Amino acid sequence: MVMPIIMSIKPKRALRRIKRARVSGAALLLMLLAPLLNANQPAIIDYTDRFHPVVSESGMVVSQEALASRIGADILAQGGNAIDAAVATGFALAVTLPQAGNIGGGGFMMIYLAGEKRTLAVDYREMAPLAAHRDLFLGDDGEVDKNKARYSRYSAGVPGTVAGLLHALNSYGTMSLQDVLKPAIKLADQGIRVTRSLSFSFARAEQRLKKSPASTAYYFLKDGSPLPEGHLWKQSDLANTLKKIANTNGEDFYQGSIAKKIVAQMQEHGGLISAEDLAAYKVVEREAVTGSYRGYEIAAMPPPSSGGVHLVQMLNILEGWDLKASGHNSADYLHRLIESMRRAYADRSEYLGDPDFNPVPVAELTDKSYAKKLRDGINLQRATASSAVKPGLTLPEESPQTTHFSVWDKHGNVVSNTYTLNFSYGSGIAVAGAGFLLNNEMDDFSAKLGVPNAYGLVGGAANAIEPRKRPLSSMTPVIVFKEGNPVLTTGSPGGSSIINTVLQTILNVVDFDMNIAEAAAQPRIHHQWLPDQVFYEEDINVDTRKRLEAMGHVLKSSSRVIGRTQTISRDERFIYGANDTRWPGGAAAGL
Repeated sequence: MVMPIIMSIKPKRALRRIKRARVSGAALLLMLLAPLLNANQPAIIDYTDRFHPVVSESGMVVSQEALASRIGADILAQGGNAIDAAVATGFALAVTLPQAGNIGGGGFMMIYLAGEKRTLAVDYREMAPLAAHRDLFLGDDGEVDKNKARYSRYSAGVPGTVAGLLHALNSYGTMSLQDVLKPAIKLADQGIRVTRSLSFSFARAEQRLKKSPASTAYYFLKDGSPLPEGHLWKQSDLANTLKKIANTNGEDFYQGSIAKKIVAQMQEHGGLISAEDLAAYKVVEREAVTGSYRGYEIAAMPPPSSGGVHLVQMLNILEGWDLKASGHNSADYLHRLIESMRRAYADRSEYLGDPDFNPVPVAELTDKSYAKKLRDGINLQRATASSAVKPGLTLPEESPQTTHFSVWDKHGNVVSNTYTLNFSYGSGIAVAGAGFLLNNEMDDFSAKLGVPNAYGLVGGAANAIEPRKRPLSSMTPVIVFKEGNPVLTTGSPGGSSIINTVLQTILNVVDFDMNIAEAAAQPRIHHQWLPDQVFYEEDINVDTRKRLEAMGHVLKSSSRVIGRTQTISRDERFIYGANDTRWPGGAAAGL
């Protein structure tokens, strides 16, 4: 039963809140009288908050698409655990959120197993094909051919989503693949009603999608217009693909008829993925990046994601200041954030890449003494020019249409998953007869050292293109613990801004005592070293912006929202879910 009580995850918080009454009158009366009956109990109603999470006692799924969230919650209701629900949600999003939900891309999954008190990181990032090489995207003039790097079949890495979701289910789930995939297959077979936001998304990507005959057939009417709101959209090719995955435990995708369709797409139109590449794809379990912040423990994704390393690095820098005393989103507070972001992203450009190819100095980057060195170099009155900030150790970009979902079950198992096609709709090229899109993740490599990718991120040799290598990512699925128990999980789409979105969400909860819905709703900033600009959402106070400019920061209004979090928290009794409302259609679904 969903109970409408809203509480912070922080034990010290005195107020516990109620959003709306969906319980019996007697139960509500007891809730209202509780403070009077027991003076030691805190008040449970506080209508001063503007934003409120969904509340449950039994489980929660939060994703960017309501049908997918509901499917995950239904799996929990059937007795499945958080991993079962996450896999069901992931495959459902491939049907309902084609611009980012996917079986043609890859991603990262953080899992907490309550029975074992163990946290693990599942890396199912795409891999470069065997035929890839460092100069793959350089033209005759020695410059990066952006069209080839982003919109051609050469831009596709070997997809890992199917292998990754199945690895999680087979290793840590409790239900059969057929049962977990059944809801997604039904949606694809019987059809879904196109929402207004989905129809808008088709129209916005029309020019790119129509360059592929298969994509045109899948996402547009016969007259060439985008699928309209309310249209019953059936995806028979995708349904057949999902059925083959279910019946073969994914083998058909990597070595059977689906693999042949992918390879045929490559051979016919120019591309690198071979049958050998698909058959050789491997999921890797890695050790989470860990850190601490004001008594909380942080567990986040390790390389080839840069998210965990730089989240912990920035928290280490910020821990040296009393952020609450500065005031939320004040100029003093934002200045500290910007300077921390500037230094972390400078290090990202130099040191981060696939650890299976280049050693990544994770321990050094996340060391608190290194953070103190960086903090001591920050002028609290003036901005530091990015040209003056270099990677600081002494040692011998993704798309805004990435998507994240979070799951928490009644046993305390937690899943935090971020996956992507890179750009919205990936390369825009669908696999004919298979019903899904190819990713364009090869653009996340450093196509030319020192040259920014599509999101302005600069990379070095550690992220250069090599066969079977995984490109660097900013995806930051994270689980936060207090005294050994999980209390918060979150993640976000947003390309290079993902790490900073997750950072600000955690700070809003831990330092400013916000519930997770309030934390998600606050305006955000983003700085990534280069370009030397502070991107901000318009709700940042104009006087604050003027003061930051007076301190030497170059501000630029963000052309899109900065991140869209899907967050779950828990206290001693309740589970709270909050979907960031920066894009319509998402939902927190509780039991």
